[in-house]
Amino acid sequence: MLAAADVVAAEDTRNTAHLLTHHGISAKRLMAAHQHNERGAAEKIIALLRAGQSVAFVSDAGTPAVSDPGALLVQAALAAGLRVIPVPGANAAVTALSAAGLEGAHFLFYGFLPNKSAARRTALQALCDHSYTLVFYEAPHRIVECIADLCAILGEERQIVLAREITKLFETIHSCPLRDAEAWLLADSNRQRGEFVVLVSGAPPHTEGLDAGTERILALLLNELPLKQAVQLAVQITGANRNELYQHALAIKNG
Repeated sequence: MLAAADVVAAEDTRNTAHLLTHHGISAKRLMAAHQHNERGAAEKIIALLRAGQSVAFVSDAGTPAVSDPGALLVQAALAAGLRVIPVPGANAAVTALSAAGLEGAHFLFYGFLPNKSAARRTALQALCDHSYTLVFYEAPHRIVECIADLCAILGEERQIVLAREITKLFETIHSCPLRDAEAWLLADSNRQRGEFVVLVSGAPPHTEGLDAGTERILALLLNELPLKQAVQLAVQITGANRNELYQHALAIKNG
């Protein structure tokens, strides 16, 4: 496809130039189309397509529009009545899923969580009761903090798979309980390098009612802490369903 295209639009023209050279594709007209210029680049590409030229768009180390630039370009092309042809390519999330060994017919691809811990925990709270596998992307300089937040919000008993540098020389796929993930990362600084796909097993099946031990823990925490904080801590200690704990805590507070 790259050899046949009249123009190659690229997230990073330097990286794509290496790719073209490696495959013996020369004399290509390269143009930049990345997250900072995508709207302007889309207008130029639409003009080229209307003039009868073919344009190939590539993003770096991934699939366009999947946690990569490309969605605005596709949207503009479709709005102009032009044809968009997808070409199957590298996708770290699906590649990691195929080697993760996590059961379940469904998964949620979330992509990158927020950079800051408070916002990240808020996002995770909205996901904690879902029963399907959760799939995240994470950068190396945030991976340890991210794992700590996953453990705090989702509970330490869930299974996690850390897929690092997928398809590259130092590819590593490590599976363990969430409570052990941070220690594994800290045991060797090399394990914190590269781009990560983080997969976490879904919430355990919901069961009606709280057992006596969970009720006692929740009641003790409510005596010492505000309701929201007590519920959050009770989730971490017991692994019980957060919504169920919250409703039970409200009932206790209301007498």
